[in-house]
Amino acid sequence: MTLRLLQHRSDHGDRTVIAAQGDTAHVVPGFTSIRALALHAIARKISLSAAVEAAGRGDAIDIVAEFAAGRLLAPIDHEDGAHLLLTGTGLTHLGSAEGRDKMHRAAAAAEKQTDSMRMFLEGLEGGKPAPGETGQQPEWFYKGDGSQLVGPNEPLTMPAFAQDGGEEPELAGIYIIGDDGTPHRLGLALANEFSDHVTERHNYLWLAHSKLRQAALGPELLVGTPPDHIEGSSRILRNGEVIWEKPFLSGEANMSHSFANLEHHHFKYGLFRRAGDVHVHFFGTATLSFSDGIVPEEGDIFEIGAAPFTLPVRNPLKRAQAVPLVVRLL
Repeated sequence: MTLRLLQHRSDHGDRTVIAAQGDTAHVVPGFTSIRALALHAIARKISLSAAVEAAGRGDAIDIVAEFAAGRLLAPIDHEDGAHLLLTGTGLTHLGSAEGRDKMHRAAAAAEKQTDSMRMFLEGLEGGKPAPGETGQQPEWFYKGDGSQLVGPNEPLTMPAFAQDGGEEPELAGIYIIGDDGTPHRLGLALANEFSDHVTERHNYLWLAHSKLRQAALGPELLVGTPPDHIEGSSRILRNGEVIWEKPFLSGEANMSHSFANLEHHHFKYGLFRRAGDVHVHFFGTATLSFSDGIVPEEGDIFEIGAAPFTLPVRNPLKRAQAVPLVVRLL
């Protein structure tokens, strides 16, 4: 059975790591964070699964009840948020170009092919290179540092100036950099990458602005080799009623790029191989409510679920209060 790791915080603030397989889960003794467990495994040159096995079994935990009680955290964090980076790649999934192409086609009506479609087709042709070869580099974007990462059930807060706050159901790779600069993939998490699609639609060169937003992770870290095909559902609830719902596909069988190729083109930059840093890298999606004309409102709840994850990433939408901005000359 697939191993899943979770982070738990009690009502008194005490933290623990939970290991789950199937319907059973238990505390992993001796560790208060998945990051600490990962560093322990790297230092001993063993896998995360082996580190969990060696730690023994603590108390049994009902993760469904703990999720409902709001005691499960994002499955990765860092005590210094500046050392956790949120990044991602787009146009990586089969079908992902359609929505983006619709956004940009009006602005490029005179062209036979938009830049988005051209990038997608290049990825389709060269995004899954043979082992040892370098494939086509993907679109890449930066979302922020650890201060922008929210956990399950926490609000996704768009800035006061945002034109939209829309969901993006996808997988995120969770990484930590070893002392020698080697990136280690800890596993995958279910994610809501969350973007401002209205801003992006205005001009695709504003993609960078649209991505500087919070992002949410589901509570479970899927350890080991992930399945090639992952099928889930993304929906929006308003006042307890589902106003939009759609299935989505992920995993390498449904992508135009391999995980290895996306990882290569992220970690080829030396500044992303700083020892001890944590990276959350979003792998993209092909399913957006925005493409169906949905306009999320404050108070709406985004809910994204997919097997083999057993718990969803579930977050209400919130808008931040405007804060006066003053730049002073010294």
